[in-house]
Amino acid sequence: MRYLTLLLALLITPLTGLAGSLNISGDLLTIDASDTQPQSTLVIHGALDMEHITPILVAFHQRHPHINITYRNLGTLALHQRFLDAPDEVDVLISSAMPWQYRLANDGHAHPLDSPVSEAWPAQARWRHELFAFTFEPVVLVVHRELIQHYGRPSGHTELLNLLETHGTALRGRVVTYDPATSGAGYSYAIQEAGLSPRYWDLVAAFGKADAQLVSTTSAMLEGLQDGRFWIGYNLLGSYAQPIVDASPELEMIIPEDYVLVTQRTALISQHAPNPNTAHTFMGFLLSQAGQQVIAGQTSLGALHPGLTGKGSAAELRRLRGDALRPLALTPALLATLDDLKRRALLQRWQREFSPLAPQTPHEPAARPAP
Repeated sequence: MRYLTLLLALLITPLTGLAGSLNISGDLLTIDASDTQPQSTLVIHGALDMEHITPILVAFHQRHPHINITYRNLGTLALHQRFLDAPDEVDVLISSAMPWQYRLANDGHAHPLDSPVSEAWPAQARWRHELFAFTFEPVVLVVHRELIQHYGRPSGHTELLNLLETHGTALRGRVVTYDPATSGAGYSYAIQEAGLSPRYWDLVAAFGKADAQLVSTTSAMLEGLQDGRFWIGYNLLGSYAQPIVDASPELEMIIPEDYVLVTQRTALISQHAPNPNTAHTFMGFLLSQAGQQVIAGQTSLGALHPGLTGKGSAAELRRLRGDALRPLALTPALLATLDDLKRRALLQRWQREFSPLAPQTPHEPAARPAP
């Protein structure tokens, strides 16, 4: 609860200059158009929390006050399934579940955005003109100051492994990370790291020996870190962790020096969009320098626009970590991560390395495909 209260307080957006009225009720956000002009409609479904999407939608509405906006926040799996069940009820789909979004585009569910802004978008951040990555979010460590005082500050994965191998007994129960069997984010990161680092499985074994606690969300990690139950949080989503760490002097966020996984939100226009014109208008804003400036300045998501530098931009993260960054590319390789046999094999090995003496039973696929 402390996490949610802080996040809402930190990221609330002043609504000055809004011609219509904004309402948020649970997972539904609406902005009603000014009744002094002809009106149109935009429906967006996204796996992006209200505190992050609100500044973007408010800024868009300030430029297009005649558009009624409906935004529904869903989990990634629910988002994907709802689209398959009713593709004609939504105009724009936003998700960090890159493989699932790629599959939708590849299967013909995305409408192309043919415009100068899409032509200028970085080639590695789009697939054809149908699927666009628009954020750049590092996956990070968050540590408690008590850890640094007693054992030092791990600057990356190698240092973390050394620390756990040296002090694992003293840190029993003080480490927290994703459970890849119940978290899509945890599974996505695990499959990436298994291919990136020859010592990844040593790290998983070290987590097991330190009795690391396994959870399904970044917020659960942050809550435990804030109250001192945990001293090390591994593979948190940096965009969600940053504002909490900024407000918590007992915590420090570490962007690893050796390699950095990067999550990117993707957006597509539904091929079946009921309001294709407003969908194109919104997507054009989302990828424009003005829209990306909102992301850089009013959220912690990380703007991807090549014309932006400084705080809140992908360029700044590249300046800090350069070749260490490992973003997923929008390529057919994403589809391989959806293979059930591959997923089951990875989860079985993860369980075996984490708990070598426990009975080995096959896991079901992760319940949620991404954060």
